[in-house]
Amino acid sequence: MMFAPVNEQMDLIRKGTVDIIPEDELVMKLERSRKENKPLIVKLGADPSRPDLHIGHAVVLNKLRDFQNLGHIAVLIIGDATGMIGDPTGKKKTRPQLTWDETRENGKTYYDQASKILDKDKTKILYNSEWLNKLTLVDIINIMGKFTVQRIMERDDFESRWESEQEIAMHELLYPLMQGYDSYAIHADVELGGTDQRFNNLVGRDMQKRFGQEPQVVVVTPLLEGVDGSEKMSKSLDNAIGITDEPRDIFGKTMRIPDTLIHKYFQLGTQLPLEDLEAIRKELEHPDTNPRDHKRKLGMELVKLYYDEETAQKAIEEFDQIFIKKEVPDDIPEHKLNGGEVRLTQLMTDTRMTSSNSEARRLIEQGGVTIDGEKVSDVNYVVGKGEEFVLKVGKRKFLRVLSY
Repeated sequence: MMFAPVNEQMDLIRKGTVDIIPEDELVMKLERSRKENKPLIVKLGADPSRPDLHIGHAVVLNKLRDFQNLGHIAVLIIGDATGMIGDPTGKKKTRPQLTWDETRENGKTYYDQASKILDKDKTKILYNSEWLNKLTLVDIINIMGKFTVQRIMERDDFESRWESEQEIAMHELLYPLMQGYDSYAIHADVELGGTDQRFNNLVGRDMQKRFGQEPQVVVVTPLLEGVDGSEKMSKSLDNAIGITDEPRDIFGKTMRIPDTLIHKYFQLGTQLPLEDLEAIRKELEHPDTNPRDHKRKLGMELVKLYYDEETAQKAIEEFDQIFIKKEVPDDIPEHKLNGGEVRLTQLMTDTRMTSSNSEARRLIEQGGVTIDGEKVSDVNYVVGKGEEFVLKVGKRKFLRVLSY
């Protein structure tokens, strides 16, 4: 195939990146690739311990898709072998080890979700057990001999755990070496990763050098803030937009982001062309611009990416129905109660409107629960026989309750 001019490729690659280490080597690789009409091998390692993806995880997947669009080979490595060690990045204590079956199952879940972003026909899927399981003890000792303890202890998380006298298990020290060996095994030209993976990815570059292979270039992508605008996106912080969320939830959560993050979400979370991103940036700087209009467009783009345009349009209509017209959606789930009275808090937990009775009580106390549009203030509210009503929890959860 004919590759685009190197300057055009670099413009797309630079979009939304924190660092390219080193950039001049990437330019050299792209020039050679274009001259020889040979695509680069672009590696992304997937941690199978975290298979449920949100759009913060999708930042690096979108960058891999950029490389695919430029004609290069995307290699997604499922770390089924390294997953049994567990990535210690950012961890204050040793992570529980997964079984091989767990890493395989999680890896499949990861790929199924990543396929919403990547071009499946242009993605090569590899499991690092294919080469790591073949290493002998002598091979592993040889790999370890090429690195020092001081080099591995440069990791911020290892250093902080050492200083606070927290345990560091021996197998954790192997993780960056094994991940780095992946780059050598597939002859990676480029490796992608977030800022939290910079150390691991640079070990891969060093690994290739020490085995006499041309080193990969490391492309570092930023971490994306959650919808609260303060912390990095995380499901545990309840500020994440999951890529498997319901369409109306993706759209609704997008409408919550701070105005200051609109362009960043467009840049890192969508696949809009560069000229569109620049136009949006200029529009957002104009004093007459209503940021809400751009949030609607952003929500539309995100739902289109993970579903389709028709679903995205329906998500907008449902949002308007709930928040502008103050109406109840047409397709809300129904729950039938048989066998007597039940506390509302228990009902909310049983139907997964909340994760626990304590969360249900908290939401009632905060005024976040309504029955047929009326706020519930009594945490001891009991649903009796013969009642039929629409329960609303928070801003987007609805349930039609029929009590017999």
